[in-house]
Amino acid sequence: MSEAGAAQALQHIKVLDLSRVLAGPWAAQTLGDLGAEVIKVERPVTGDDTRAWGPPHVTDAAGRPTGESAYYMCTNRNKQSVTVDFTHPEGQALVRELALRCDVLIENYKTGGLARYGLDYQTLSALHPRLVYCSVTGFGQDGPYAHRAGYDFLIQGMGGLMSITGQPDGAPAGGPMKVGVALTDVLTGLYASTAILAALQARAHTGRGQHIDLALLDVGVACLANQGMNYLYGSQVPQRMGNAHPNTVPYQDFPTQDGHMILAIGNDGQFVRFCAAIGRPDWGVDERFARNAARLQHREELVERIRAITATRTTRDWIALLEQHAVPCGPINTVADVFGDPQVKARGMQISMAHPGAGDVPLVASPIRLSDTPVRYRHPPPQLGQHTDEVLARHLGLTPGQLQTYRDNGVLG
Repeated sequence: MSEAGAAQALQHIKVLDLSRVLAGPWAAQTLGDLGAEVIKVERPVTGDDTRAWGPPHVTDAAGRPTGESAYYMCTNRNKQSVTVDFTHPEGQALVRELALRCDVLIENYKTGGLARYGLDYQTLSALHPRLVYCSVTGFGQDGPYAHRAGYDFLIQGMGGLMSITGQPDGAPAGGPMKVGVALTDVLTGLYASTAILAALQARAHTGRGQHIDLALLDVGVACLANQGMNYLYGSQVPQRMGNAHPNTVPYQDFPTQDGHMILAIGNDGQFVRFCAAIGRPDWGVDERFARNAARLQHREELVERIRAITATRTTRDWIALLEQHAVPCGPINTVADVFGDPQVKARGMQISMAHPGAGDVPLVASPIRLSDTPVRYRHPPPQLGQHTDEVLARHLGLTPGQLQTYRDNGVLG
């Protein structure tokens, strides 16, 4: 079966996406890529906050903005946009009726924020016990910070990530640094989609949905990974080390004749091959360097010796040589370099989709590869309210006259 006609893993699932910005929409897009029908409910007139997070914006052939920023485009494909004002009682009723026809609801309002509209988990689960309801917040549904708003930058600081990212204090440009993308949001979106799939699998056995409580801070702490465990087991607070690794050496950037490259040596065998490649096989048997534990103790001396050698050739020359010796290495690419990389091109990581106002627009592909139920790109990121009439007619049976009445009353955008 061709990919275009292949069945999709979640094609039987309907998702109501009440989330905005990045973490919740990222989860919903992942489910949509896997085949779920995703209905994105947005505020009339303004819609998702990120529609305005530009430039750059998507433009039509005449250069006029179409209403979508590049930021919005990164996380909203395979969705249908419905504009409903659910601060209005009639709007609440419409969204509630949509929820009762869906398998999953994703929201990222402040804790308790949807209760005033009758769109909280307790209200909806009483009406629809099979509903899987995913709440994404900064700090979770309980605890002393539950009432606070949470943003990725804030969480990168509070969750410890910034304390281990950046150059050490005292070094040039030393100090804490955030990651260059909203990584905690993205990771929370991935955890959310995983939790939703688990809840759907559980529902297949129990017949019951459940509430998923996902907090950005929890995700940030969980994703400290080895650094968190280094602290719990070693009782020493991890420090910023620039691009160096706390547990293995050499595993960082090194200067070259025309820039920098990365060495990512993860075991002693790779180190021996590296030493042979650079003409210093003696280092591979030197008791100061032969074992990783010893290299950690003599990190500064070894790194300086390597720097002196790597600075003598270009990045391209070093990579060509080291790859012949199966030594993990690579360049530090710009984003432009990434999309020009032959491996990235071969994997099809840039796609294009037909946008209703702008013609073909570029998007970044999903990295998920499934042999029997592949990802499909069915809908480009929607224009605001593009599917309001279609979705409400199909799912709720509203007639053109009823839709117009709702619109006249300010319920629909």
